Amino acid sequence: MPFEASFVTRALWGGLLVSGICALVGTWVVLRGMAFLSEAMSHGMLPGVAVAALLGGSVFIGGAIAAVAMAVGVTALSRVSRLSRDTAIGLLFVGMLSTGVVIVSHSESFAVDLTAFLFGDVLSIGAEDLAILAVALVVVAVVAVVFHRPFVALAFDRRKAMTLGLRPRTANFVLIGLMSLAIAASFHVVGTLLVFGLLIGPPAAIAQWASRLPTVMIGAVVLGALAVISGLLVSWHLDTAAGATISLIAVAFFFVSALLNGVSGRHRTVGIAEERTT
Repeated sequence: MPFEASFVTRALWGGLLVSGICALVGTWVVLRGMAFLSEAMSHGMLPGVAVAALLGGSVFIGGAIAAVAMAVGVTALSRVSRLSRDTAIGLLFVGMLSTGVVIVSHSESFAVDLTAFLFGDVLSIGAEDLAILAVALVVVAVVAVVFHRPFVALAFDRRKAMTLGLRPRTANFVLIGLMSLAIAASFHVVGTLLVFGLLIGPPAAIAQWASRLPTVMIGAVVLGALAVISGLLVSWHLDTAAGATISLIAVAFFFVSALLNGVSGRHRTVGIAEERTT
């Protein structure tokens, strides 16, 4: 049995922690339509990871800093120019990814590390990685609870958020911080090219059926966990890439959900009535 091997057991626990992080953050990403930004942030991590590795620092911190810089840059560029937000995201996305590749190209030792960065290496997760992921999950959960009301107001009625003194700009910055944390914590498991699957797939699948935000989050956690477990099993028996298999199954959940939703004629999005601030 695959889970009798210690490295697979660590991969399982690491994947479950990551699925929890991605489910909580991904719900807000889906709700606010920030999928393109989150995808760009995941690729924009490369310069930070490369510099951190060259300097002997933490690639987790380096990646998180780069992801935040990407998001801040998008906001700044959108305000000081006539470019649309999507254009700013696209330009910074390509610019930061290219910068990372240039940095990596100067070091031959990055050949294997770059592959793991792009596609993940869930089977190499160690005890230290599990500790970092556990702390990240606790931080995400606490912040999600504390900022739930500002996040809801920001997602559905920014003007009302300002009227109620909920500081939408601060809430937006905190949400971007959570996205950065989720992406930085997840890239070791599924890689930056595939983290989008766990971050978006489960929440988007559940959002078609659930009517409340807590239900979407809980459902996304369950689907994410199922993607991790089934992905590791399929990878073990079919000898496929573990991270890619996990991400593929997470995305497949969305398409199955969309198909069933279309067949049943049930067109539901996340309900607002019970979640609005007053």
